[in-house]
Amino acid sequence: MRAAWARKDAGDVAGARRDAQRILAGSPSPEDRERAEDLLRATETPRALYGYALLGALILAVLLGLALTRYS
Repeated sequence: MRAAWARKDAGDVAGARRDAQRILAGSPSPEDRERAEDLLRATETPRALYGYALLGALILAVLLGLALTRYS
């Protein structure tokens, strides 16, 4: 588990998540299970980010549509 947290601290979040999932797939001790679940919770993408991305794509599509109707 220390290696997974060290990878996260070094900036390799995807590698840290893979390590935590690999640890959970085995039969970890209760302490390792808790720390692995904490790592996965700490590195998941916030749900609000998806909303902002969708809003940005919608605004871009509207602006593109307006530009196409204006200049066609």
